[in-house]
Amino acid sequence: MKILVIRFSSMGDIIYTTPVVRCLKQQLPDAEIHFLTKPAFKYIYDANPHLDKLLLLKERLSDTIADIKQEQYDYIIDLHNNLRTSIIKLRTGIKSFTYDKQRIRKWLSLKFNLKLIEPTHLVDRYLKAVKFLGITNDGLPIDYYIKKQHQLAELLPVSHQSGYVAFVIGATHFTKRMPNEKIIRICRGINHPVLLLGGEDVKPNGEIIADALGSKAYNACGITTLDESVYLVANAINIIGFDTGLTHIAEAFNRPIASVWGGTVPELLGVQPYHVKNAMVAGIELPCRPCSKFGLPQCPLGHFKCMNNMPEEPLINFANQLTTPE
Repeated sequence: MKILVIRFSSMGDIIYTTPVVRCLKQQLPDAEIHFLTKPAFKYIYDANPHLDKLLLLKERLSDTIADIKQEQYDYIIDLHNNLRTSIIKLRTGIKSFTYDKQRIRKWLSLKFNLKLIEPTHLVDRYLKAVKFLGITNDGLPIDYYIKKQHQLAELLPVSHQSGYVAFVIGATHFTKRMPNEKIIRICRGINHPVLLLGGEDVKPNGEIIADALGSKAYNACGITTLDESVYLVANAINIIGFDTGLTHIAEAFNRPIASVWGGTVPELLGVQPYHVKNAMVAGIELPCRPCSKFGLPQCPLGHFKCMNNMPEEPLINFANQLTTPE
């Protein structure tokens, strides 16, 4: 049996497909499991031992369809459910099973602040698409395999090599991020060195925060590669992070995680920490929240209460835990 699983983007959504691939391979050991995604996200499955082959989306969809036809799959598991995957299923004629995005319910929930989406994690929503094969949830976290064994001494100053709290300050959209001043106040209350992580886009934010905190904070934003950043969260005492890919990847390593939500809500997306033994979801109830499904460049009402009014003490207390995985 040959099975093709499809999810084109984005980082977090693809990360949550890894339990599906693992369950397929372990519960159907004689099956070949392939995965199709965009080239930009190939790193998520590059070192995954549960995958037999990784296919990459080509510039012309017809070329990708030709590749799929050549493989002669028995089933397509469509975990993206968009126009391109619909064309692929139509033109290949391969029997397929598709993840239900519940678009109308999500739109109504967002537009009218209704709670029409069951608080079911995205992994469990994905797994419904393979239930027909007798696949059941193994109850394990997501998978991420670091490609190289890095060394803390090569990535961090001496002040941070004996233990640190990783604070993932990056996120694609403004309404997912905390203001610098609030991050600084939280970090001042943390009893451990703080490592700031994020992309090049938040490097200036990291510099402002690190300047205010002195040697207590090290700004690695825009300096470490993604693989190095994953290695660093995997070795943190615990993690604070916003709704962004690196925070979700961190779930693979069974470290305590505080997942902080501003203008978006985990219930709508179904992407709160998955099977993490020690996890906290931080967010406050407001009539204007959620203001969007994926985040916005600014607060639509100008006050940004969802982040500005977020209680700081619970996050500080969480970060000061010394709990480590068994």
